Amino acid sequence: MELLRIRNLHASIGDKEILKGLDLVINRGEVHSIMGPNGNGKSTLAGVIAGNPKYTVTAGEIIYNGKNILDMPVDQRACEGIFLGFQYPVEIPGVSITNFMRTAVNEQRKYRGLDPLSASEFLKLMEEKKKVVEMTTKLANRSVNEGFSGGEKKKNEIFQMAMLDPTLAILDETDSGLDIDALRVVASGVNKLRKPDNATIVITHYQRLLDYIVPDYVHILYEGRIVKTGTKELALRLEKEGYEWVKEELTK
Repeated sequence: MELLRIRNLHASIGDKEILKGLDLVINRGEVHSIMGPNGNGKSTLAGVIAGNPKYTVTAGEIIYNGKNILDMPVDQRACEGIFLGFQYPVEIPGVSITNFMRTAVNEQRKYRGLDPLSASEFLKLMEEKKKVVEMTTKLANRSVNEGFSGGEKKKNEIFQMAMLDPTLAILDETDSGLDIDALRVVASGVNKLRKPDNATIVITHYQRLLDYIVPDYVHILYEGRIVKTGTKELALRLEKEGYEWVKEELTK
């Protein structure tokens, strides 16, 4: 069942057009990997779907869960079930992860017409989801990402994803800067959260992440458009040969 359809998407920052007629369809239950050289629109695509206001959409549409979301503000998109895991998660000094997540979860519940979780209900949920990414109580009691290592920040991103239970998760270079142990934990968390009614977009430069999170489809995003789609074998070819062959095929 279709969850996300992007048609002829054009998006810019200032006068610079970055996405130049991008098309993409994602069904529920699927994992899609998006790869491509730096500066070709991968993070822009993630930001546009999530509603980052620094991007201007000049043409096209994004249909998510049957709704055109381009006029929705970022907080409404989040409440509709869209989650963005950042390449460089920000620190929020003085705000504990527990308080941050309780506010986020209850705002989402309020949007959906549900009662807020009580303190005991929330802590029970938090204990359950901490196991997904092997998060310690000591880490969970600290301020959001303050003083965290790169691996701890990425664990915290997947923990937030587990708590919010999104319908569409977009992970923007979650593997960036991770050692092999942190990569395993993060990827395991993503796999545990995969369900028949949700979908995940994994943006990455490296095939190694796809050893742990096996995608249904791999897309190459080049010069603002998806120019090639395949299976994991496509990622293996990119790892071996780089992007020169893609450029050559496009200029034939």
